Amino acid sequence: MVRIKPFAGIRPPKEFAREVASRPYDVLSSQEAKAEAGEKSLLHIIKPEIDFEPVADEHDVKVYAKAVENFKKWRSNRWLVKDSKERYYVYAQTMGQRTQYGLVACCHFEDYLSGKIKKHELTRKEKEDDRMAHVRAQNANLEPVFFAYPAVPELDAIVAEVVQGTPEYDFVADDGFGHKFWVVTDEGVTARITQLFEAMPALYVADGHHRTAAAARVGEDKKAANPNHTGSEEYCYFLAVIFPDSQLAIMDYNRVVKDLNGLTPEQLLQRLKSSFIVEDKGEHEYRPVALHNFSMYLAGSWYSLTAKPGAYNDADPIGVLDVTVLSHLVLDDILSIKDLRVDKRIDFVGGIRGLGELKKRVDSGEMAVAFALYPVSMKQLITIADTGNIMPPKTTWFEPKLRSGLVIHELEKF
Repeated sequence: MVRIKPFAGIRPPKEFAREVASRPYDVLSSQEAKAEAGEKSLLHIIKPEIDFEPVADEHDVKVYAKAVENFKKWRSNRWLVKDSKERYYVYAQTMGQRTQYGLVACCHFEDYLSGKIKKHELTRKEKEDDRMAHVRAQNANLEPVFFAYPAVPELDAIVAEVVQGTPEYDFVADDGFGHKFWVVTDEGVTARITQLFEAMPALYVADGHHRTAAAARVGEDKKAANPNHTGSEEYCYFLAVIFPDSQLAIMDYNRVVKDLNGLTPEQLLQRLKSSFIVEDKGEHEYRPVALHNFSMYLAGSWYSLTAKPGAYNDADPIGVLDVTVLSHLVLDDILSIKDLRVDKRIDFVGGIRGLGELKKRVDSGEMAVAFALYPVSMKQLITIADTGNIMPPKTTWFEPKLRSGLVIHELEKF
């Protein structure tokens, strides 16, 4: 049984939605956020260091205080207004020809702690601490986490019916992604949505592991501080957008490396031939075409690398991942990169930036070699989460990112 509930969202009036909504806190540097933030942008609340000159340290106590001040200002100015009733919402994102429809709801922190909300990545305590500080200061979840659920035909039909109505918000952001948002007002539909999720065995964290872990820790703290805790308090719940797995696509998450560990390009190619079928593709971009096929950009040329049978373990849910194959056979064995989390010789490039970004970083001399990977599938992600395994760092990249500021969840009921 998975517990979700409707909530009284704090959200912008429709005429302000496009101005308030912003990209999430963790995809922008402080300088980028400062340049991008308009007068009403939620960036002033989720990245309030941009309101200082020069830009302040994002962990400074005055920055958290500024976030609270700005949140109050946005509500006072009625750029953010709380709904009078508890509702579910439907949020649609369009990227190119693909649209995904998510249910905006609140999930229970104990479902995360008990493993009913399953993760596939490790988190870092310092990042959890930062998100916790923001949630505690605001007593609200300013940004949703991105969850997936095993698709249910009846839920698909309910959402399809809801989106026949006129959306509350409908805009295209500056990045070209479309965003639509509906309010579910039918009480019978609301009750049925809750029932359908109660029958689900699990939800899956797609994006937002640190925010999820931070929300659970805040719930634990508030539970410990309340001698009359029942488990139904509003602080037990945190904000999520939950998508059917059938609608989601994971993009590639690629690697660039600063040096060749003392090897020449010719020596690297020779070493690779022990584990890979190496094909020179010349100057034209080459994208991996299947699992265990990699793209490499080196010294002005693209190469196809296909791992030879026996070089990987398809029976192991972690061993079968191309990030594992590349890490073991190339990054570790040849380039001596042992820990992806701390080694400064490696960087990661989300697939949304395209193969051109890999070429650019190598051609500039900043990096010596780049590797593009075939994307992980949702089936692989769910299998890993279900078996209690953890993916290697920087394995999945989801696009489009959830827009922040379309709705906020307050940890007090009214």
